[in-house]
Amino acid sequence: MSTIQITKPKVEISPSILDEIKTQVYEAGQVVIHFVYQNEDFWIGSKIRIWPSSYLYDKGSAHISELVHSENIVQAPMWQEVTFGTKCYFTLIFSGLPRDCSTFDFIEDCGGEGGGFEVLDVARNESDIYYFKIY
Repeated sequence: MSTIQITKPKVEISPSILDEIKTQVYEAGQVVIHFVYQNEDFWIGSKIRIWPSSYLYDKGSAHISELVHSENIVQAPMWQEVTFGTKCYFTLIFSGLPRDCSTFDFIEDCGGEGGGFEVLDVARNESDIYYFKIY
């Protein structure tokens, strides 16, 4: 599985929901990561999910930000099917990173099952909103 950082994709989300999330994120100092997962390899479909044990690791300290909310993806132990050629858009919201954090890793700890999502060496930006494509 590969991951690349992308520019903001065109995703249709209700403007009222976006405004609410932006306000909550700003007030709480949270980190938002938007993902698009595209099934380009598995003709019979593939299944995804997110483990609650997904974290952001500050590369400059021992700080770990916890997953506080997920949107449009099921949490383990359930599975969500993504049929061949389709995309699944989902969002993860984490507790805030330290102000002096400049780089972090996103790692999904699957309890030894393997196959978790990983995005390493993410350069922090001012908005703390990120976009990634997983394929």
